Amino acid sequence: MSVIRKAGIITALILVNPAYAAEGNSQWKGEAELGIVSTSGNTETSTINLNTKLENIREQWKHLILFNTLQSSSENISTAERYVLIGKSDYKIDAVSYAFGRVSYEDDRFSGFEYQASETIGYGRNIIQGPALKLDVEGGPGMRQSKTENASSENEGIVYLSGNLKWDISDTSVFTEDLFTEIGEDITITKSVTGLKSQINGDLAMRVTFTAKHTSKVPAPKKKLDTETAVSLVYSF
Repeated sequence: MSVIRKAGIITALILVNPAYAAEGNSQWKGEAELGIVSTSGNTETSTINLNTKLENIREQWKHLILFNTLQSSSENISTAERYVLIGKSDYKIDAVSYAFGRVSYEDDRFSGFEYQASETIGYGRNIIQGPALKLDVEGGPGMRQSKTENASSENEGIVYLSGNLKWDISDTSVFTEDLFTEIGEDITITKSVTGLKSQINGDLAMRVTFTAKHTSKVPAPKKKLDTETAVSLVYSF
């Protein structure tokens, strides 16, 4: 399944939600994040990291779309190419709990997989909702589809667990930690994204992130652990 087709499916799932036919105020906000590294001389390398986030809140619903792409090359030879698309809808049950549905798709050309996709439904709870510190946890069952290079696709049931921490250190600095795991009978995937965002001026900020992803079973000779450190500019709108 192509990235474009998957994007269409996720967008359709969100936009046909009954909440969009209801009356009420709708709030939109988003972020565009870009990081570029280029070197020349003895070694010519370039890396482009692009993240976009779009969020809509309407009455009891919150919808989220995330898109990430990473392109890297050395001496004009591609060394990394990744596309990640996530769509998520939350339905507020009460002041501290919500139900959610989540769909994700990843196409990493250097991971040994042609694609990995998952669909999850579950329950979330706001554990901490202070003025400066927020913590949400989620969990639920789902399905995952994986296809390795030159092999047929595999389907398996999963248990999805996640935690999202946000700490406003100061008026201009925010620390975040996003951790999730998909526990399957055959493959378990765990990913952590640690970030520090500092406001520069108005809607412009700088973000430093460290990402670690562990896949319990990968095609040989790929490594189970991938890490990534990124520095980028963020524009909020």
